Amino acid sequence: MNVESKSFAIGRIPITKTWPSVDGGLFPAKAFSGEVIEFGAIAFREGHDAIAVDLLLTDPKGKTQRITMHPGRPGLDQWLTKVQLTEVGTYSYQISAWDDEFATWVHNTEVKLKAGVDQELMMLEGQRLLGKMAVAYPKQKKDLIRFAELLTAKAPKEAFEDALAQGLVDLASSTPLRSLETLSESRLVYCERTLAGSGSWYEFFPRSEGAQKDKTGKVISGNFKTAVASLDRVKQMGFDVLYLPPVHPIGTAHKKGKNNTLDASEADPGSPWAIGNTAGGHDTIHPDLGTEKDFKDFVKAANKLGIEVAMDLALQASPDHPWVKTNPEWFTTRADGSIAYAENPPKKYQDIYPINFDNDPEGIYQEVLRVVRKWISFGVLIFRVDNPHTKPVSFWQRLITEVNAKNPEVIFLAEAFTRPAMMHALGKAGFQQSYCYFAWRNHKDELSSYLKELSQDSADFFRPALWVNTPDILTEYLQFGGKPAFKIRATIAATAGATWGMYSGFELYESVARPGAEENIDNEKYEYKFRDFEGALKSGNSLAPRITLLNQIRKENPALRQLRNLVVHQSDDSEILVYSKHLTAEHAEGKENTVIVVVNTDPHSVRESMVHLDLQALNVAPGFKVTDLITGASYTWGEHNFVRLDAFTEPAHVLRIER
Repeated sequence: MNVESKSFAIGRIPITKTWPSVDGGLFPAKAFSGEVIEFGAIAFREGHDAIAVDLLLTDPKGKTQRITMHPGRPGLDQWLTKVQLTEVGTYSYQISAWDDEFATWVHNTEVKLKAGVDQELMMLEGQRLLGKMAVAYPKQKKDLIRFAELLTAKAPKEAFEDALAQGLVDLASSTPLRSLETLSESRLVYCERTLAGSGSWYEFFPRSEGAQKDKTGKVISGNFKTAVASLDRVKQMGFDVLYLPPVHPIGTAHKKGKNNTLDASEADPGSPWAIGNTAGGHDTIHPDLGTEKDFKDFVKAANKLGIEVAMDLALQASPDHPWVKTNPEWFTTRADGSIAYAENPPKKYQDIYPINFDNDPEGIYQEVLRVVRKWISFGVLIFRVDNPHTKPVSFWQRLITEVNAKNPEVIFLAEAFTRPAMMHALGKAGFQQSYCYFAWRNHKDELSSYLKELSQDSADFFRPALWVNTPDILTEYLQFGGKPAFKIRATIAATAGATWGMYSGFELYESVARPGAEENIDNEKYEYKFRDFEGALKSGNSLAPRITLLNQIRKENPALRQLRNLVVHQSDDSEILVYSKHLTAEHAEGKENTVIVVVNTDPHSVRESMVHLDLQALNVAPGFKVTDLITGASYTWGEHNFVRLDAFTEPAHVLRIER
């Protein structure tokens, strides 16, 4: 039985692996403007002659540059270079490997001169090689011939050393022959705007911002006009993105009351995720929040402060949504004739109908595309997508591809807490960012492992957003860790991730869970929240100053706004986490930038430990100076250092190396 298969053709100089590469080039690798990407290859040849390896990088405008690659770890035939991508669009790259005749001649000459063998012959070989270069590079012919003559002007050893001292290597590097050149397959890297991969997010409910009670105790909803005042709070803490839960009309059928009860009163506002009523659906603003003009004005006010507004895209409907009447085929009808509501037995969500994407796939697709484009026309360039893993991946790939073809600046964040295969598939399909399992990785070992995975194993296709909490997530760590837990989690999220986020109330240490649920009691999903941010700040009971400092540190240290440069170091203590981020001067606005973070991940203790640093990864020698960006203290550090971190006062060092 003959089975045909596609075989890989090995070139004259084998190039057996290149990166970044996602599923063998099936999907483009991800990058964002300003991100430093490692390009690499495995390349080698028979025998002992030298090869050279270059990266051929073509930018979105079609301009190709050749970048010299350098050997990686000895014995692995790795060739590496790091490039900072700056232009939005699709890059392509190939790896070029070629016979480096000059490097081979230099090596062989050094060996034979030392051994006293074939000395005159090696000078003649050098002359012949330089003659070939002179033919290939007529503009450098004069200099090349001068060096060729120099090789026989003196005794071989002296002549060779003189030639090297006078710059022969530099001249040869500018006049390579590149014989036997072999090219790898071409691979794509899609570079998106910076905020697609690096930024800080804050979430609040507009209906709570500026909400008031009248004389009778009735709540008057906050709206986009009153929420404008809250933008200053977001700006002062240094956030780049403000994410809003759904702002659409809320259904009344099976409306949820306080703490997710089914016994809702008329005064209960309901869950924003139960979208749609007679006032409209996904393309409509909730009347309590204002008009479309109010929304546009809110977006403009945020943009004026340097804040982008992210909108929730939750593809589900309340039983009152207009779609239920106009397009019942977009839902699943059960055997008894009723429409299936969302459920996760024993949990039932009678206030939400899931969408069926198979009965009329083209119809629902065109409607969602219309809705998304409407909000884009209102100035929304970021969509946080609710539960994308419960919809077909092919749907998202088509939608994001079509939207980004016209609006490449649009960003989609996947709220997908599910199996890794699905989370990764959504990233490959086009989602620029994704929530991840950071919230449930709380101790040194699990954090070390997870941060390595996020920064190294999956970074080519999966961009993690490290959220410390959400309206749905209040982990046991925060419930029982006290104020230190909040400080620890914010510090790690803001420094380990290129993107991090928090939901309003985190800065007030809100930590009481609803019994039987991993979310806050009196949850804002089902009621208005009245928070005294200013009072907490004045009384010293607010984490806002720490949040502000962390975002300021991020802005002042470009290494922290990267993901792939994270390196985990060692400590002797089971709860002292150590990692660093480093950028060369070339990639850090002209000044080398390195930050070391040391965190006590146990919110209940004082920890003392030795920490052990990989100085090569930090590009320093022992005795380097560091400044703690949290406290302002200065230290002299080396390979091994003692730390004492008190969770109740200051659980972390954020140390910048002073160059």
